[in-house]
Amino acid sequence: MGTGKTTIGRHVAQRLGFKCADSDYVIERKAGKPIARIFAEDGEAAFRRLESWFIDEGHAPERQVVACGGGLVVQPGMLEKLAMRGVVVCLHASIESILARTKRLPSVRPLLDVDDPDTRARALYAEREAIYRSAGTVILTDSRPLADIAAHVIRVWRREAEEFVRRHARGGA
Repeated sequence: MGTGKTTIGRHVAQRLGFKCADSDYVIERKAGKPIARIFAEDGEAAFRRLESWFIDEGHAPERQVVACGGGLVVQPGMLEKLAMRGVVVCLHASIESILARTKRLPSVRPLLDVDDPDTRARALYAEREAIYRSAGTVILTDSRPLADIAAHVIRVWRREAEEFVRRHARGGA
């Protein structure tokens, strides 16, 4: 969370002429309530099931940039599902940048709705960092202009999309 997935995803989609689907927004529409209420009323497990639904059938299979929530890839089997659907790019930021960015909208981050959000964010970062780094090409978003990050994502997508198509044309994963 706080790496710029939604902002960068929208920008990249616009430059490619694709649509953009943000998993959190799609899930909120499907559930008819904000993520914070899903967590409060139904629990984190229910939210994670909705994330799985989103990857399986909640977005178009082609010509779409998909911005996934920060906890999605850490669920067992989700990274493999993502890799079967398209090119995976992981946006990364330092913990200091993440803390600064997540303080701007604390109400939309239920995992940080605790007495000490900084400690919780640091724990999540430590717990998830290795998984994020193995999720796909990692692009650092700290102190970089939006246009530069988007251009980098597009370069990675163009390079890796060719391999993705070849791999799936052969029937492999």
